[in-house]
Amino acid sequence: MAESERQTGSSEEAVSPLQQSFMIPKKEINMVSDMAKWKRSQAYADYIGFILTLNEGIKGKKLTCEYRVSEPVKKLVDLLNTLDRWIDETPPVDQPSRFGNKAFRTWYAKLDQEAENLVAEVIPKHLVEAAPEAAVYLKESVGNSTRIDYGTGHEAAFAAFLCCLCKIGVLRVDDQLAIVFKVFNRYLEVMRKLQKTYRMEPAGSQGVWGLDDFQFLPFIWGSSQLIDHPNLEPRHFVDERVVNENHKDYMFLECILFITEMKTGPFAEHSNQLWNISAVPSWSKVNQGLIRMYKAECLEKFPVIQHFKFGSLLPIQPVTS
Repeated sequence: MAESERQTGSSEEAVSPLQQSFMIPKKEINMVSDMAKWKRSQAYADYIGFILTLNEGIKGKKLTCEYRVSEPVKKLVDLLNTLDRWIDETPPVDQPSRFGNKAFRTWYAKLDQEAENLVAEVIPKHLVEAAPEAAVYLKESVGNSTRIDYGTGHEAAFAAFLCCLCKIGVLRVDDQLAIVFKVFNRYLEVMRKLQKTYRMEPAGSQGVWGLDDFQFLPFIWGSSQLIDHPNLEPRHFVDERVVNENHKDYMFLECILFITEMKTGPFAEHSNQLWNISAVPSWSKVNQGLIRMYKAECLEKFPVIQHFKFGSLLPIQPVTS
């Protein structure tokens, strides 16, 4: 980049990745046979690369450790705080059905209307043309307003949103810890509040046989945080005392705490997959196993990926080596 800047003698704006034209992302995976296109796509390579880079970057680190917080990271947290405030301003309505409170649609309509402006606040002026493209992923990341449900496909859209911000240079390599510990963690808090407030249904849930009703990535990244921990082993996360004492430091334990707040009965019955994982001897094995499971259960499943959208930043075109 510095080289092209010297050659052209132009400002930073001219050499940002803006020779590219942005576009509104759209669905490309319309039938099961299209899944091969997704697996070969630049989007898949970039998405999984992003997840694994962050997985490596936060290894062995606590949520409460010190890290750099850049201006864009602060603005992303402000954006998520705005979404949180809108929940307070949009209380659930009285309705006969316990699940899927229709007030979510009112809350979502506000995001639908404001998303581009919210994203434009996060990115610098010379990148503002990227806002409509990135905003699509933000809108897709909070659940479905027709079905009032939320699942791992929505979570993937938020990771894709952050990946897009990295691709246009808004987020940088030294933002890695803040991306997971500050931005993604705040996103999780807001999603949990949405799930609780509007009693959202789990999208495509596998019931007790799924890892979790709503999330997957915090288990991957959370297990990476715990790799080589001197005391905490996988068998400890089913111990209530351990969870209560350590959840503020570790994303994985925060997820377990939320599950135990939301579900009743023995842990082995309502979260059978996680119960099985607690028998794995080391966190690095848990981490590797969860990455494999994420690819198989989320990224290679048509019902999840059919909703994924492709644009100029996450293109459907095959990887160019």
